[in-house]
Amino acid sequence: MGLSEQERAALGGIDFPRGRGLLGTLIRRPEPLRVQEISSHPHSAGFPPGHPPMCSFLGVAISVRGEVYGDLYLADRRDGEPFDAYDEDIVVALAGAAGVAIENARLFEHARAGSELFQRLLLPTLPDLRPYEGAAVYRPATTPARVGGDWYDAFLLPDRACAAVIGDVCGHDLNAAAAMAQTRNMLRALVYDRRTPPSAVLTQLDRTLHAITNNPLTTACLARIEPEGSAWTLRWSSAGHLPPLLITPGQRPKYLHVDPGLPLGVDADQPRSDHTHPLSAGSTVVFFTDGLVEHPQRPIDAGLDALARTAATHGGLSLNDLCQALVDHHPSDGHDDMAILALRTPLPT
Repeated sequence: MGLSEQERAALGGIDFPRGRGLLGTLIRRPEPLRVQEISSHPHSAGFPPGHPPMCSFLGVAISVRGEVYGDLYLADRRDGEPFDAYDEDIVVALAGAAGVAIENARLFEHARAGSELFQRLLLPTLPDLRPYEGAAVYRPATTPARVGGDWYDAFLLPDRACAAVIGDVCGHDLNAAAAMAQTRNMLRALVYDRRTPPSAVLTQLDRTLHAITNNPLTTACLARIEPEGSAWTLRWSSAGHLPPLLITPGQRPKYLHVDPGLPLGVDADQPRSDHTHPLSAGSTVVFFTDGLVEHPQRPIDAGLDALARTAATHGGLSLNDLCQALVDHHPSDGHDDMAILALRTPLPT
C-alpha cells in the first residue's frame, strides 16, 4: 500500500534508508529474508522518528549477475499473518524482473552515451580560421542509442578562402556514421587538393563514392568564402541540402534559396551548379542539417521561418552563443540529430 500522505508528512526531512539494519543485511548477503518480528532480529537498527510501525518483514535483494542494485521489501501482511514461502517466491520473481529492467536501462544509457561519444569523435574540432570566425554545435537525437550521419567541417585553403561543408548521410546507425566519416574525409581531401569550384568538387566526390563505396544517399552543401578586395563572396553548391541562412548586420536574416540539386548517390553524371552571393563585413552564414527544423506535424517551411526568427533575435551574439541559441530554440521535434556550422566574415579594423 505504500505510505499515506500523513505518514509521508511525518517523515519530512528524514533521509532515505542508508543501508543499515535489515536492508543493509540484504545488500551484504543478497538472500531472501523473512522476519516475523523486526525488532527482535539481531541486525535491526530501529526506525527514525515519525516512521510508521512495522512488525513482520520480507525482503529480497535486487541483483543481476551478482551486482546488487538495491532491495525490494514488504512489511506486515494485511491479514496479520507472517510472510510465507509463497509470498517469498512472488517477491523473488518481482525483484528479478526489477533487476532486469534496471540492467536494461543501464545498458541503454551506456549504449546511448557510447553512441554519442562515437559520433562526436567523428566530428572535427574547428581549426583556427582567422581572419574568419567559426563555430559549430552538434546535438544527438533524443532517441536513445542512435548515431546519425550529420557532419560539418571548415578549414582555410591555400588561396585564402575558407571552405565550409555541412552534410547528412541517410540513416541512424553505425553504417550511417561510418559512411559519414568516409564521405567527410574524402571531401576534405578533394577540397584542399583541387582549385575547382564547389560544384566540380561535389561532382568528383559523387563519382568517387559511386565507384568505390556502397554509401547511402547523402545531402551536402559545400561552400567557399572568398576574399574580394574589402568584401567577400560566398560561392557554394548544394547536393540536395537545405539553403544557407545569411545574417547581415542591420538586415533581416534571409535564406539563400537556389536549386538544391540532387543528393550524392543519385546520379553522378548529372551536372551541378555553383551559386554566388556577396558578403559584407561581419556577415554570418549559417549551415545546418534538417534535424534542426523538421517536425512531423508542420511543413518544413514553418521550421525554416522559426529558425530565421530565432536568428534575428540572437544574430548579434558571438558565434558560439548564436549556435547554442539556435540549437536550444530549435523548432523541430528532436527525433533527428542536429548539426550547425556558422562562419562570420571579419569586421573592419
